Amino acid sequence: MSDFIHNGWSIFIAVVSLISILACLALLLLNSRGTVNTTAESTGHTWDEDLVEYNNPLPRWWLWLFIITIVFGLAYLVVYPGLGSFAGVSGWTSTRAYQDERMAADAQFAPLFEKHLAAEISTVAADPEARRMGERLFVNYCAQCHGADARGSRGFPNLTDGDWLYGGEPQTIKVTITDGRIGMMPPLGAALGEEGVTAVANYVLSLSGSRHEAGLAEKGKPLFAVCAACHGAEGKGNPALGAPNLTDQIWLYGGSLPTIVETITKGRNGQMPAHKDFLGAAKVHLLAAYVYGLSQAPSSGGSQGQ
Repeated sequence: MSDFIHNGWSIFIAVVSLISILACLALLLLNSRGTVNTTAESTGHTWDEDLVEYNNPLPRWWLWLFIITIVFGLAYLVVYPGLGSFAGVSGWTSTRAYQDERMAADAQFAPLFEKHLAAEISTVAADPEARRMGERLFVNYCAQCHGADARGSRGFPNLTDGDWLYGGEPQTIKVTITDGRIGMMPPLGAALGEEGVTAVANYVLSLSGSRHEAGLAEKGKPLFAVCAACHGAEGKGNPALGAPNLTDQIWLYGGSLPTIVETITKGRNGQMPAHKDFLGAAKVHLLAAYVYGLSQAPSSGGSQGQ
């Protein structure tokens, strides 16, 4: 009911719900008069030559089954919420039930998480038990974007390749998980024009040694000055701003010429949600240790950068 700001809506919904239930009961009673009679008159509906529909009332057991469900529905609406803003005599809410379950789970499992909180993240990352706990947290809360193997996908960073937008130090990873990140690449299509965007895109490709047109790259070099404010004059990025390194052939959205042209023209927006309020300090610590450990093991590399 939070979407309805006027109390009249609550009354309207309650009245309509009750009238609908009572109308069903009235309909059942009106159509239950009489007794089952195999010699009753036909309704005139016949199928397959001899399959005739008779005008018989419902069997009594079937009628009472419907009545029991209606009584149950009315009793349910008295005990639990369902009639507009009426909360029910039990006072039950799904939000409170969820919070109670979380509190019970936290009371049971909090000691398991908190015993690792005092240790350094690098130390926790080397603990097999802590890594298993961190992996389960990752699968539950991070795999939706970064994938179960943490290798990411288009627009979602690979966490296993050692390439980081904001830095891969243990504390930096913890800050990222705790407070989240908001990344924004402004659209430059209007400022550079179509030819300018193509020239800058070729220059960006040249920075990583990717295939490009040398003439266009040369034209794009002075225009890259508008990008250098974030990516640096050499295109090596700036972790303080989350600006990616353009020289390492690791691309968040892809490194083809059309994709880079699209990025420069339209810009990009990305958000890593904050998890501090939802997970708490102990779980964030374990999760940061797990993510940190992913890039410390030998890896075959990847196509997306964090």
